[in-house]
Amino acid sequence: MSRPPLPPFDTAGAILKIRLAEDAWNSRDPARVALAYTPDSRWRNRSQFITGRAEIERFLTAKWQKEHDYRLIKELWAFAGRRIAVRFAYEYHDEAGQWFRAYGNENWEFDDDGLMRRRLASINDLAIAESDRLFRWKRGETGRRPDDHPGLSDLGL
Repeated sequence: MSRPPLPPFDTAGAILKIRLAEDAWNSRDPARVALAYTPDSRWRNRSQFITGRAEIERFLTAKWQKEHDYRLIKELWAFAGRRIAVRFAYEYHDEAGQWFRAYGNENWEFDDDGLMRRRLASINDLAIAESDRLFRWKRGETGRRPDDHPGLSDLGL
């Protein structure tokens, strides 16, 4: 299975790869998201270590059962060869209605087919008031951020 754009990445390919990942994560469909990773993909997500698509699906299923009204924006930080560094932020609320904005950085490494074989994520959560939310697009069927919605740099994040 091939997941273009493929490495080595140029600027346009890296930006497209990031947007495709953002779109998939905003769908909140664990099976869809997991298909972007190699069957034996390795993750470090905060303090958790995850290996393989089945674990990725379980992790994401649990994540989105706790993180309601999840909306994510990713942005290119740097790239070289088969690696991309991404910064991101997402907003969600918990069961009690408390809103959060999570800030993070990810380092991605891809195989020759464009599947991610390694994901290293560092993430910090900040409690925010509902009135401080910045990611307010209508979710629609796919959850995709509209093309005219500001990105992280445009929002000053």
